Amino acid sequence: MQTAPIAALLDALADARNADDALREVDRCRRQIAGESIFSIQQNVTTAQDPADEIRLSRFYSSEAERYPVNGAKRKTLTPWTECLFVQGRVFIGEGADELARHFDDFELMHAQGLQSVVNVPLLRGNLCYATFNVFGTCARWLPQQILGIRLMALAAARWVPVAPDLAQRFIGASLRNPVEA
Repeated sequence: MQTAPIAALLDALADARNADDALREVDRCRRQIAGESIFSIQQNVTTAQDPADEIRLSRFYSSEAERYPVNGAKRKTLTPWTECLFVQGRVFIGEGADELARHFDDFELMHAQGLQSVVNVPLLRGNLCYATFNVFGTCARWLPQQILGIRLMALAAARWVPVAPDLAQRFIGASLRNPVEA
């Protein structure tokens, strides 16, 4: 793995004054590690007042803000994807059109942009997934060093993503028959 982009990122983050500056540095590093790709962070904004079988997500950062605006919102139910990230706290790696179509309801938009792969990294406080760090790539398969680089970027970015006020845990103890393997 090329360590120079990660080392430069860590040095730049030490000088960042706010989340916008820090995440722009993460985004610059992402382009070096993941090539042609799209990067976002989805903040978990679920509260106790939301339906018990849903997670509410709000886009905290987007490398493609014109198409995927910050504060754009989604609701997710218990699926193998949500179980992997929000119940198990595990990284989700999806490669190929079939895999993306199986897990993302906006696959057609992704496909139209040439996106073929994804790495979703849960940002955790204890066992609570308070956000997801997401890189969607045009490559059909990720190289091991790209996956490692994306995971390291997520760890470096985590301190700049706040936990939403009144965040409530969902799907505690949930389990599906065929969980996603990551």
